Amino acid sequence: MSTVYKADPKGVISVCPACGQKNRLPYGRLATEGTCGKCQEALSLVNAPVDIPSAGVFNALIAESVLPVLVDFWAAWCGPCKMVAPQLAIVAKQEAGLSLIVKVNTEELPGLSAQYDIQGIPALLLFKNGALVAQQAGAMPAAAIREFLYR
Repeated sequence: MSTVYKADPKGVISVCPACGQKNRLPYGRLATEGTCGKCQEALSLVNAPVDIPSAGVFNALIAESVLPVLVDFWAAWCGPCKMVAPQLAIVAKQEAGLSLIVKVNTEELPGLSAQYDIQGIPALLLFKNGALVAQQAGAMPAAAIREFLYR
């Protein structure tokens, strides 16, 4: 079973595997492992795609992340989106502490899709230091996604 991460305006929420406590990993410290605030166990680096619940959270993440952020714009009805999802999970695991993979549901956040002129999904956007640096539409295997990350 893979870890499920959520984001809020200040960081990524991680559940401690030892005690179940929810912990916030601030966007500015995603390159280092955290420690559970309750039991002091080490928290792993973010190693799975992160769900983005709102435009405000998205904007905070892009502005504050110390890591490059790869954004997957997707929808539940999209076949190619379903094909690329496991590939993104592979990349998120390989890139833990180096890059952050996030998912934006275009049905739930249509304003973000319009803001970035998303015409087809899946669409991958790469942000570094708060700026959009690359954009690619279509499903890709994990190796191609990693190449896209290092453009």
